Amino acid sequence: MGVAVAYGVALEAVKTKKGLREKLSRVIRELSTSRPTAFNLFFALQRMDKIIQSVPNEEELRIAIIREAEKMEWEEREKCERIGSHGARLLPDKAMVLTICNTGILATPGIGTALGVIYKAKEKGKELKVFVCETRPLLQGARLTTWELKKMGIETYLITDGMMAKVMPEIDLVLVGADRIARNFDFANKIGTLTLAICARYYQKPFYCAAPTSTIDNSLRNGKEIIIEEREKEEVLTCQGKMIAPKGIKVLNPSFDIIPHTLLTGLITENGIIRLKEKGKLLVRR
Repeated sequence: MGVAVAYGVALEAVKTKKGLREKLSRVIRELSTSRPTAFNLFFALQRMDKIIQSVPNEEELRIAIIREAEKMEWEEREKCERIGSHGARLLPDKAMVLTICNTGILATPGIGTALGVIYKAKEKGKELKVFVCETRPLLQGARLTTWELKKMGIETYLITDGMMAKVMPEIDLVLVGADRIARNFDFANKIGTLTLAICARYYQKPFYCAAPTSTIDNSLRNGKEIIIEEREKEEVLTCQGKMIAPKGIKVLNPSFDIIPHTLLTGLITENGIIRLKEKGKLLVRR
């Protein structure tokens, strides 16, 4: 998402002939209101804003903005590769993995974060079975993740979100992504992730979050300070364009869960694995 907004700013730089600095600043303000939870978006916009403030000549600014967007893309590609390589070490030679939402090539410029770990494990010759939660209400798991895994030739099983407890006893590792991580490693991820984390804890299964360090928001002390995006009620009321609930029913539709760091076994980043729990004991308190 950060790379997408960076290219959005770059596109405006290409289109705008006069008043470039003012126009780019306006675009950054508009884009910053689009997704309040995803920190990677703000990280990218802050980098773009620094370019705007530091390059005085408009033509040089145009070139600098485009180059910065390209630089971000290749940085994120490299981060995905490194996250995948670090995380692949966690998987046994025969592994059953459970995930939610989409964290792969459709969600990142590279191979992905949590799914990137799975792809790197396959490259190493590991035998994998992946269980994918459908991810209601928008079904990113069913529509996107299963498509990716099938395309990669990985044995994949789609389950409804309510089935996670049924399959958890057989799972070796739970892998998820993150949209924003607080300073103490509480993190926001797609709705349903908290249930997954609680279920993993009950069955004493390793629960890992894979995300680049650009997702860590050090300005937030903990997950209580993360703003949660509330989505349109129609996403819950309908499925494939058809109403599935009584007319006039009230709807609660937060897009993200906040997962406390106490449920997290470790964080997989491009710089390595930060282990938070080992043998049931909390190793990191921030």
